[in-house]
Amino acid sequence: MTGATCFFIGHRETGDELIPALTAAVERHITEYGVTSFMVGRYGNFDKLAARAVIDAKKRHPEVTLTLLLPYHPFDRPTPTPKGFDGTFYPPGMETVPKRVAIVRANRYMVEHSTHLIAYAWHPASNARALVEHARIWGRKGKIHIENLVK
Repeated sequence: MTGATCFFIGHRETGDELIPALTAAVERHITEYGVTSFMVGRYGNFDKLAARAVIDAKKRHPEVTLTLLLPYHPFDRPTPTPKGFDGTFYPPGMETVPKRVAIVRANRYMVEHSTHLIAYAWHPASNARALVEHARIWGRKGKIHIENLVK
């Protein structure tokens, strides 16, 4: 991953009413921050909405790419590239990570290797919220820009 990369993290039960805010955030990241590479998982409605926002943005910005984050090794769980995506990514070093923590570890990897994070996390006892808190540490070091869509 090179250049400006934006990762998404949010709660799986996020409602569809968030799509206008996600669409605006994606557009802002492209036009104001120069982000052309977006990375998203696929384990909940937030991920689905984020992917939809980027796929729509790709129609206006053909230089934009969307990559699916794979928390499980593609050999164990073959995953074809979904429609609208440009590829898949399995973080290096994940081969020895236990499956029960693979999603959390893959998400953490992305926070530590992205320049931007679009989040929707408010649950106090959730992995998404904990990841945003971890990202804030990186943000204070100037390593990542965070936008949490929670109002």
